[in-house]
Amino acid sequence: MGDSWIGKRVPKRDAAAKTTGTIIYGHDLRRPGMLHGKILRSPFPFAKIIRINTERAAAVPGVKAILTGEDVPDTRIGLGRDNPILNRHVVRRVGDEVAAVAATSMDAALEAISLIDVTYEPLPAILDASEALKAEALLIHDTRTSNLHDKRSYVHGDPDAALLEADVVVEDTFLIPYVAPTPMEPSVVIAEFDADGELTVYTTNQAPYLMQYELGQAVEMPPGRIRIKQTAIGGAFGRGLDVYPFEAVAVLLAQATRQPVRIAYDRQEEFLAAPLRQPVKVTIKTGALKDGTLWVRDARALLDIGAYASLGTVIPVVMAQVVGSLYRVPHARYEADLVYTNNPVTGAMRGFGGPQATLFVEAQMDRLAVALGMDPLSFRLQNANRPDETTPQGLKISTCGLKECLEMVGSMRDKHKEPSPPGKRRGIGFAATLNVGGGARMHRSDGSGVIVKVDDFGQVTITTGSTEIGQGTDVVLSQIVAETLGVSISAVRFVNGDTGVAPWDVGAHASRTTFVAGNAALQAAEEARRQILETAAELLKVDTGELVMRDGSVYVRGRPELGLPLDKIMRARHFRKDGQIVQAQGWYDPPNEQVGSDMVGNLSATYSFGAQAIEVEVDTETGQVKVLRVRTANDVGRVINPMLVEGQLEGGIHMGLGYALSETLFVEGGQVQNNSFREYGIFTAFDMPPIEIQNLETHDPLGPFGAKGVGEIGVAPVAPAVLNAIYDAVGIRLNRIPARPEMVLDALETLQSNDRTSR
Repeated sequence: MGDSWIGKRVPKRDAAAKTTGTIIYGHDLRRPGMLHGKILRSPFPFAKIIRINTERAAAVPGVKAILTGEDVPDTRIGLGRDNPILNRHVVRRVGDEVAAVAATSMDAALEAISLIDVTYEPLPAILDASEALKAEALLIHDTRTSNLHDKRSYVHGDPDAALLEADVVVEDTFLIPYVAPTPMEPSVVIAEFDADGELTVYTTNQAPYLMQYELGQAVEMPPGRIRIKQTAIGGAFGRGLDVYPFEAVAVLLAQATRQPVRIAYDRQEEFLAAPLRQPVKVTIKTGALKDGTLWVRDARALLDIGAYASLGTVIPVVMAQVVGSLYRVPHARYEADLVYTNNPVTGAMRGFGGPQATLFVEAQMDRLAVALGMDPLSFRLQNANRPDETTPQGLKISTCGLKECLEMVGSMRDKHKEPSPPGKRRGIGFAATLNVGGGARMHRSDGSGVIVKVDDFGQVTITTGSTEIGQGTDVVLSQIVAETLGVSISAVRFVNGDTGVAPWDVGAHASRTTFVAGNAALQAAEEARRQILETAAELLKVDTGELVMRDGSVYVRGRPELGLPLDKIMRARHFRKDGQIVQAQGWYDPPNEQVGSDMVGNLSATYSFGAQAIEVEVDTETGQVKVLRVRTANDVGRVINPMLVEGQLEGGIHMGLGYALSETLFVEGGQVQNNSFREYGIFTAFDMPPIEIQNLETHDPLGPFGAKGVGEIGVAPVAPAVLNAIYDAVGIRLNRIPARPEMVLDALETLQSNDRTSR
């Protein structure tokens, strides 16, 4: 087969276009006759709308349309079917959509928006999830009988009895804040109708086929008359997995004006209106037997979903998976109340509940080890998941390298550790993670389709519905197909992001694309290979079993002088009397399960595992925590492209360090206070420590060439490893993040005060 493309460090297909600035992102796109749309948003977290006057706005030169709630379908959109396109009677959060304008320039749109006069009657805002559950609390949605959106619970074994049986039990309450996805590219959409009334939507949404259906429902239009085209996407991190009002507003403005309409968020609007990672308050008890056997976990969580139910309402499934199946735990319970408040909307974000749950689970693993008098790493190794077993929760674990990953990162502390400088203390913390690695059946289908076509010139085109959001779908699928057909990567074209051309795919989430779309690409390539070899065998007058494909040609095995280049074979196939093209399709829907209300079942076809060791230095005078180094070891099946795997892990660690130490969205009175990159606290390149990456290849039996998903396992263990390292350095236990200097100093002072009192 010539040089293997599997395991090679192949750059992304769009790398040159991105580095030269020639790629067209959503914010770069313009359409002929395009209008600029802008949305008027509520300044109140909770209020009645008394009246809306648009007369002065309509008189602004260049204004082509103004819409209020009375002008649009009274439908509800989003996963919870509870979010109005434009609010008619009530606003439920700061930033709620009240009216919209389309104008010939952004200046005109902004002026018109400023001239729309809205009379509100403010209502007492409910900004705390506990308050929202009280019987006297106002209903945020008057169609419901309570502000409790949903109650989810999972249990295996007998947690109550197990807590009594355990020799050691630790209990903590953790407070985990909002964070924002903060991709470099804010949200953007362009809606355009053609002369036949068909709608094309240019979008950065991560799930275009789901969007096609959801938009059709929202604007009361047959989904088959809607075409979704993805532009190049400048990051997403889960933000684009649901349909939100601004997308439907753009469509309705385009419908009203018969001109293309673009709505593009600026950075402040992105912080205000885009979905956030969900804040969680959780109380957890973990117990073990004196021989070091992990025995029981019991967690109760309060989740603030905000004013509307989006993808944030699904994260209890992932959190329950971590509680019930990370390590071997015979008794477990997880209960979650998902509560409406007048706070910002929460949604999907990288890890999808995994970072929150891994934080409190892994922090307690450390605390339990200390209470047992055990080494935290040894305690983890004793209770690590093992290959080829099914957890009580129903997760069918096939390949599992968790033990080996823990051993890899554990050697970090065996290296010589430099003594701490004066006034500073150093420590090392550990944490592990489990994540879906073979899809996650959030919808009835978790499938993906791929078409592989070979032309007269030996060029191969992959057409796929899978989404490229920077993770490397373009190059990974190209490597899989090039490997199968024995061609150079330069002979492969990649086409995606257009529902009018590409086959169906459920979207980019749950670390699924390499596994699911990769398997579909492999199927299609294998069928294309069969067709090519069939024709080559006729031309060379041998059996197909005697042929090999290598270097863009087909050879008789052992007789390299007997061969034909691929382009010649293709022309022979096309030009014969019964000519045929080489075009093959692959469809792969993994053997996983859509879990029910009990949250039991095999959510993924395989699972990825990882572990991290992080060394920190704590300044005991300022409370500043500096990360000195990170070692991460991950079971990712077969590594198809080491460069992309490293990029995913480094990106996840970057996000996790911000989560642990600097990022939090300050929401006061329902209003985001720090709505810029300067104020928000993302780690910069200067903040990043050295990262050592080790990959454990376990060759999953179901993965394409043995691969598993890797997109999310980098982020989840970071925050608990940092908190555990802080304890190792200075002996304080923190139950909330980010570990800002003032929080560290307060804890240090409390520790010192307790020490003085105990004397």
